[in-house]
Amino acid sequence: MKDLKVIFMGTPEFSVNVLNSLIRNTNVIAVVTKPDKLVGRKQVLTESAVKKVALENNIKLIQSTKIRNEYQSVIDLNTDIIITCAYGQFLPKEILDYPKYGCINVHASLLPKLRGGAPIHRAIIDGYTTTGITIMYMGQKMDNGDIISQKSIEIEKTDNVGTLHDKLSLLGAELLIETLPNIISGQINRIVQNEEEVTFGYNISREDEHIDFNKTKIEVLNKIRGLNPWPSSYAILDNVEIKIYEAIIGEDIYKEKSNGEIVKVYKDGIVIKVSDGEIILKTIKPSGNKKMSVKDYLNGYKEKNNLIGKVFR
Repeated sequence: MKDLKVIFMGTPEFSVNVLNSLIRNTNVIAVVTKPDKLVGRKQVLTESAVKKVALENNIKLIQSTKIRNEYQSVIDLNTDIIITCAYGQFLPKEILDYPKYGCINVHASLLPKLRGGAPIHRAIIDGYTTTGITIMYMGQKMDNGDIISQKSIEIEKTDNVGTLHDKLSLLGAELLIETLPNIISGQINRIVQNEEEVTFGYNISREDEHIDFNKTKIEVLNKIRGLNPWPSSYAILDNVEIKIYEAIIGEDIYKEKSNGEIVKVYKDGIVIKVSDGEIILKTIKPSGNKKMSVKDYLNGYKEKNNLIGKVFR
């Protein structure tokens, strides 16, 4: 496949394994990614993970704010195929229609489940036990194109969005290279997505990051796992935002306590009542502080018992 001319479109770290695999196995003639953006409190202008790989490999780079209006530079390259992975923009019909082998997307879910920009987060938050990778033809609507191939992976109870992200990134690169020869030869069975089975993995909003302790312990734990390590979940205690990274489920039930109330404090855990039991916080980050274990947090808290009865909002 080294003579296959490929234009790759992607932006975040998730795309890097796919791009590197294409560089090893095909002729990547250009990389299209989003413009550099300001990141963090200091607003440092930062290159995308994909741009860094393109520069390291001396590959032609196109950075487009709106590919719908800036597609001519892509078409002029006369590529055989366009492959996208977490690119974050819809492609216009002018691009979709021109490559010989079409426009192919690597998506981090088992479509038609979890269409959208945050399928890995949502798979954990929504309590899925399996997810996977879909190689698909691109359409003009969000993740609605015909399925070419899929491979599933179990979501382990110890997974968070970080670990699952890394597993799926590797799986996506592997499945794409397995699938490309069949795309080129035309030996594929296009599967039209069943619209009745569609679910969505929409991007995470600030509101999504807030923990509602009126939920069940499984729902609360899944949200914490599904947002760890980024963007992280949070709750408010004494008007201070506390980011929550790790927790475990406890056994006790407190019928007379309020949801969100701190009911116990161990040397390495803060126990919070939820609708059907308790959640024990293990790793947190109070606003203005570094990420720390609850044990370290409590070591700096003079009167630990004063926490009991306070309520997370």
